[in-house]
Amino acid sequence: MEAEDSLKKSMDQAIRRYSSLFKLPSVRTIVCLLALFCIGSGVLSTMVLSPSIVGFASGLFLGATLIATSVALDFLSARIVLRGETIYNLRRTMALSLFGWLLWLTLIFTGDLVAAFFGASWWLRFCLLGFAAVVMFRLVVFGSTSAASYWRVLTSSMLQPLSCAVLFVSWWIFLANSLVWYSLLFFPVSMVVCALFVYVFLSSLNHVGKQTLGINSLTLLKAFMLNWVLGLNAPFEELLEKLGEAKDVQVSLIRFGASRPKAVVAVPSVHPGPFRNIGSSLLPSLLKASLESNLDCVACVPHGLLGHEFDLASQFQNERVTTDTLTALRAMKSSEEMASPFVKVGNGLATACCQVFGKYVFVSFTLAPRTIEDLPHELGLFVDKQAQKHGLTACAIVNAHNSIDGEVEEQEALKSLENVVMECLSRVVSLEQAPFRVGAASLVPDEFSLEDGMGSGGVTVTVVETGGKKYAYVVVDGNNMVSGLREQILEAINPLGIDDGEVFTTDTHSVSALVLNRRGYHPIGEVIDTARLIEYIKKATLAALSNLERSKMACRNITVAGVKVIGERQLEALCLLIDRVIGRAKKIVLPVFSAGGLVLMLLLLLV
Repeated sequence: MEAEDSLKKSMDQAIRRYSSLFKLPSVRTIVCLLALFCIGSGVLSTMVLSPSIVGFASGLFLGATLIATSVALDFLSARIVLRGETIYNLRRTMALSLFGWLLWLTLIFTGDLVAAFFGASWWLRFCLLGFAAVVMFRLVVFGSTSAASYWRVLTSSMLQPLSCAVLFVSWWIFLANSLVWYSLLFFPVSMVVCALFVYVFLSSLNHVGKQTLGINSLTLLKAFMLNWVLGLNAPFEELLEKLGEAKDVQVSLIRFGASRPKAVVAVPSVHPGPFRNIGSSLLPSLLKASLESNLDCVACVPHGLLGHEFDLASQFQNERVTTDTLTALRAMKSSEEMASPFVKVGNGLATACCQVFGKYVFVSFTLAPRTIEDLPHELGLFVDKQAQKHGLTACAIVNAHNSIDGEVEEQEALKSLENVVMECLSRVVSLEQAPFRVGAASLVPDEFSLEDGMGSGGVTVTVVETGGKKYAYVVVDGNNMVSGLREQILEAINPLGIDDGEVFTTDTHSVSALVLNRRGYHPIGEVIDTARLIEYIKKATLAALSNLERSKMACRNITVAGVKVIGERQLEALCLLIDRVIGRAKKIVLPVFSAGGLVLMLLLLLV
């Protein structure tokens, strides 16, 4: 359990680090700041030679020329040079120029200060040095994030700064009435120097990925950007398929109904991650939608016991699990006509819920109101062994995943979970079984979004009535929920005629990496209006109660063989790779680019 929690924290931190790189200001803000930086550069450039009203006016004209040139060449880069390149539209290209202009303006201002003491020619040297710095910056960004060809990256990196540098030099010639020959030599030499040092820097970062995973670090970053910016999952999943390992995946299935299925519960031994639409992040809602559309029933997909080490590698693997699950459910015949009462056992830390149908048992765990996160596969093996001791032939085991509030001592929690499930199973098998009725309903609240923490599976309620009492299983498509909300939900549905029940989340990671808070997502109830959510749950519960009918039940565990999962080792390596690349970048960025700057400065001093 400790290993799973550690892996989840590493994964969440990695997602936040990557995702925070790609937040950009609006186009209007970019244009306004570009105008400010260009005009500032123009004024500073002319005032060093002509500190007068005329010089100021000419500086404004130069600034206007610079911004017009910059925007026009950004348009040219985005629409022609980088045509077909999916990341760099006009907005992102202009945003890159904006940060470049901030760097250039800083060096122009520094050149003005130095020129005040050592002569005006020092302004020109720092201006040309700024040109080289901007070229280096653009080469690093385009080279590490763009999937365009090498020559298109070079062109888009150098076209805009070179054109603006030519304007600066032309303005110098016009105001100083002299041609500075070293500037003509500096342009081609500096571009070669910049390309060389950037190549050394990026190659060093790529080497980290080669050592860690056998793939270039920047290949991973580019694939991530395509997903983050455009929602394209294929490039990233191609890498995960290469890194993945084949595992046999179990799916626990419960089918309610007589001649046709009325309600289905599917519990895959798969973790719905790692984030957004990558791998199995969408599996709960995808599987639910497929089962409901093909079987004409209500379906829910609560969370199993595995962690991130069982994230599926791609949508193809999702399809394999979905297809095999659907095939198995179609072949299942409901036969069990008797059910035990719902039993809930708690010991102050852990809570287990059990209900037996004939020789099948449905088990769930929670630590609510304390934090309950991913649980280890070993706990499932323990439950299976205990169930067999009581003569039960099949188990469906769910991690309720319904409370998040700080940290929990893992070993203490695991021991408590084992203790409560042993007591729960002992109690439930001793109870008399009776015929049962089942009702189910599902709805998707339109007012709640992925950013709010609600997945597309919405809310599903399955009600089981036996022995004159009604029990509700509430499933919310989200990644955990705030502490205390589970208790509020159970209390709210009690007056509707529900005697007991449990609340689950699916742990969907379709909501992850969408917001830049501490977790990278919002658990259910953190930003969602809990009163509105409870109203939806009550509505679904009433709908389920209204269609209660005599039912039979079947339970079966199927195995989907050779499914590609990312695997704990590979996932840890992915998380470590980010730290290692950032660490390598921090170590070499100053030496590499300081050396490049020194070479360029020596070139300017010698000519």
